[in-house]
Amino acid sequence: MDQVAQIREKIDIVALLSEYLTLKKAGRNFKALCPFHSEKTPSFVVSPERQIWHCFGGCNKGGDVYQFLMEYEKVDFPEALRILAKKAGIELVSQSFSSGETSKKERLYQINSLAKEYYHYVLTKHVAGKKAASYLKKRGIDPKVIETFKLGFSPESGKALVKYLIDKKHFSKEEMLEAGVAYQRGADVLDFFRGRLMFPLIDHRDNVVGFAGRILDNSDSTSKYINTRETPVYHKGEHVFGLNITKEAIRREAQAIIVEGEFDVLSCFQNGVANVIAVKGTALTDSQVNLLSRFTQKITFCFDADKAGQEAIKRSLGVVEKKGLSPTVIEIPDMKDPDEALMENPTSFKKAVKEDVSVYDYLLQKSLASEDLATAEGKKKVAELMLPFIAQITNEIIKEHYLKKIADALDTSYESIAKEIERLSNREKQPTSSTIAKTKRSKEEVLEEYLVALIVQSEKPKSAMQKAIVILSDSMSKDRAYHKIMDHLLGHFETTDSFDGKKFADGLPKELVSAYDTSLLFPLPIFDDEEKLLVEVEKAAQKLKIIYIQDKMKKLADEIKQEEIKKKKEPKILEELKKQYSNLASYLN
Repeated sequence: MDQVAQIREKIDIVALLSEYLTLKKAGRNFKALCPFHSEKTPSFVVSPERQIWHCFGGCNKGGDVYQFLMEYEKVDFPEALRILAKKAGIELVSQSFSSGETSKKERLYQINSLAKEYYHYVLTKHVAGKKAASYLKKRGIDPKVIETFKLGFSPESGKALVKYLIDKKHFSKEEMLEAGVAYQRGADVLDFFRGRLMFPLIDHRDNVVGFAGRILDNSDSTSKYINTRETPVYHKGEHVFGLNITKEAIRREAQAIIVEGEFDVLSCFQNGVANVIAVKGTALTDSQVNLLSRFTQKITFCFDADKAGQEAIKRSLGVVEKKGLSPTVIEIPDMKDPDEALMENPTSFKKAVKEDVSVYDYLLQKSLASEDLATAEGKKKVAELMLPFIAQITNEIIKEHYLKKIADALDTSYESIAKEIERLSNREKQPTSSTIAKTKRSKEEVLEEYLVALIVQSEKPKSAMQKAIVILSDSMSKDRAYHKIMDHLLGHFETTDSFDGKKFADGLPKELVSAYDTSLLFPLPIFDDEEKLLVEVEKAAQKLKIIYIQDKMKKLADEIKQEEIKKKKEPKILEELKKQYSNLASYLN
């Protein structure tokens, strides 16, 4: 496991997380909106010093580069290790950690990758693929595009791939069934895909997760497309087709064009519109939008011009707005889909791409065209169609813009439209049972965390520690995590004036590291200078001392009550307890 630490040391956490999040400097740390729960105020803090992150908001998650990648990419530790090793330029020498579920996934990736190469070979080199090659040529797909996307063909024979994977590559029948490239009929295991044009489904990390297979001759007796069933590595709602090839173009153009089918992607890519992916004719999911948001802030729908395509756009808007992305639409003039449009008139399609419009302008135009605006009922229907979508807009300026636009189009007042959307919003608000339950902490615990944060984040931590300990030295019990951390700080500054947060953490007992890291990342207010921070240290320490004294007084009051119940059998004990109580009370006065 030495390589785990080696990779952790070589990967800078700020550089890595900047690939996923917008980090902003906040004192010695960085802050961002947490990617693991919905929030408007940044509570996700990253420490370049300790190379860790922590969310102080709803989810309370935290860790190092490995934990972040595992949470964000939804991968297990060995896969996170491989991804980071590649980024760090380190070749892993041991795979002994690959066991159980992880090694199973790796085997499935290997099976899918070999199946991809097999199908591609059949299409491009074998006589069995000639019909499929002719089909692609007829549809105008260039050989370079076939090579780029690794298109293939699954032979008509019922066991061609199964035989290859068992006899040549020594995989088991059970593994092929789990990968989804085969199915069982009786005692026999057969190829799942037969006589189909094959589109490899490859994730953004270049893992082959599954396949989509299309028949060559349209027929009512069988499905035009079939996909790999759900497997441990393939989940339809998380995947988009083509992203492994087009992600750099999406970043470059700052726009992801969403189409419905694989041929739409191929045709767009071949005609120079490379920032494109496909979602198989259904609405976008949260997982897909989260994935795309890593590459762009603009989502452009180019779905089929039929009713199903329009409904898919409407169903997608909620998740796009929730992520704060900008949705637009490409209108294809007089054509069914991008593939058809590019075959008929590529110049017209490319012009439409450059003239994409806001999805809300598009929907409003469609709604106005479908109703009789001369009647009150027609106006009501337009409002009912549009307001649910406008209500989802997170940016208040954009929302107001469209409310005014609807009011003008319906020849009604802005106030009436605003009241209607408010009524709609109130009606749809439902209490949720999925609210994250937070463990309520005492004021004492919060103050202890805050005080230690002030000390360890100070430019002069020794001075801060000295100010705190002068006030608290006779009242800290040292039986809680933050008391123990302060005790270690006190011992540290007895031998040195310097403070290295990382080295100090390395010397702490393991059970205190989490509390210490939380303090090191704790979001502090901005102080004009170090003196004002030291004043804040004194205030926090005084507040804590009062809490400690009040706790002691409460315990003494209970003891006094117990002694009085004994009817003064031990008068000296009772007298001493009352004296201690009086001394503590005088401090508060």
